[in-house]
Amino acid sequence: MWLRHRLAEARTSAFLGYVTNNMFGVLASGRLVNTNVQQADENTFVLTLDHAESVNHIVVFLTGQVPFSDGFGGSIHIGWPGPDGSVSWQLLGYISNDKPSAIFKIARLKPTDTTPLNPFGQSMGALSTSMLATQALIGISVEPLTEISQKTPSANTEASTVSQFAEFSQKMLESLFNYATSFAVDPKQSMLNPAETYIPASALQQWYGNFQRRLQMDPKFWKSL
Repeated sequence: MWLRHRLAEARTSAFLGYVTNNMFGVLASGRLVNTNVQQADENTFVLTLDHAESVNHIVVFLTGQVPFSDGFGGSIHIGWPGPDGSVSWQLLGYISNDKPSAIFKIARLKPTDTTPLNPFGQSMGALSTSMLATQALIGISVEPLTEISQKTPSANTEASTVSQFAEFSQKMLESLFNYATSFAVDPKQSMLNPAETYIPASALQQWYGNFQRRLQMDPKFWKSL
């Protein structure tokens, strides 16, 4: 157990020697990329987000200069300043070598919905006391991926992505097709209501196939319809 702990410490220390090379970046819509990383602890780093109240989404990413060590990633947090110099932290998600960027929705987050256990504590010393009420901190904690995977992000922080929209559209298409075809009848074996308008099942099937194919080629094709 002691040897395993020492090896984990050595592995983390070896990784931390590369952090000064602008490893992380944060982007808010309409602003320049922020790579002004400050080290808060041996494995935690923070960036200041100005005028946070006007930001809907942020993107946190690896700049590509230095990767994480194998088995490590970065849990992403946002910290809101309190009047007493404390910082209320919320978990947004994570990035890793296999997931080098992530977009988070912060517009509806409430500073009161804090993450009780976080790697930053309640105070950031001089950094927190000098913060303005309009600022927020973006915190990155370098941790083993096995630990990150056990954490649950705050609600409503995951932004809609193209892949999620494509998945939703696919499910909607399948639901409509299955629902409509469940009413299919053989005209030779049923009395059709003359007051109803009927659509050939082949027409619906052709539309379904065409829409599905175009969605796979370009998930945003519907914007030009």
